[in-house]
Parts: sequence; C-alpha cells; structure tokens
Amino acid sequence: MVGSLSISTDERLSVIDVTDKVENALPPNANGTATVFVPHTTAAVTINEGEPRLIGDLETALSELVDDNGWHHDQIDNNADSHIRASLIGPSETVPVSDGSLDLGTWQSILFVECDGPRTRSLEVRA
Repeated sequence: MVGSLSISTDERLSVIDVTDKVENALPPNANGTATVFVPHTTAAVTINEGEPRLIGDLETALSELVDDNGWHHDQIDNNADSHIRASLIGPSETVPVSDGSLDLGTWQSILFVECDGPRTRSLEVRA
C-alpha cells in the first residue's frame, strides 16, 4: 500500500501530530510495519509524545539548538538552518502495525516537523 498525505503548516518551524492521518491511511487488514517518510530535505518525522506543551518545547529546542543565520548554504537560499534541523531528526520512522492499527506506545505519537515553512508537504505512508 502506498499513500501520500498532504500536510500544511503556518509557521517556519512547527511540529504537528499526524498520528491519526497516518493510521487512517492504512488498510484495515494491514499487518507488519508501516514506514512514514518525508520526501523533503527541510522537513522531518519523529515519534514522541503529542502533548501540546511538549510540542512547543520541541519547537523551542530546535530553534535554540540551531542558529537561524550564519551558514554557508544561506548564500544560496537562506534556509541552511532548516536543512540542519531536519537532518538532526531524520526523514522516516517505522512503526509496527496490527489489523490496520499502529502499535505505538501509550504516549507515542507520530510527529511531522516542518523546518522551512509555511508550506504544504507530502508525507508518504507505506505498509
């Protein structure tokens, strides 16, 4: 099964819980694993708690961890910080699936991380 989800963001750096969208993309009888992949170099995906204050903390930490300016790549398109943040997190996650449901831990959510928004991105789900 191949599915592409559309994710829109309003800010340059934002973290969005996409767990329900990913699970809804799975066929009802899917078993095995699902891979969630971001085909962009300035966006990422991770698994963590989807609690709103933690999501805000993740956004703050990423902002503070990587300076916005002063990178050589900025001479091309002024988004080196976005590439670096996305590289630190990574483009994919693999999750076990049983009977069409994600087998995540109690507090785990799939989080899409936009590092160069606002944009509309694709998120690929394969199961």
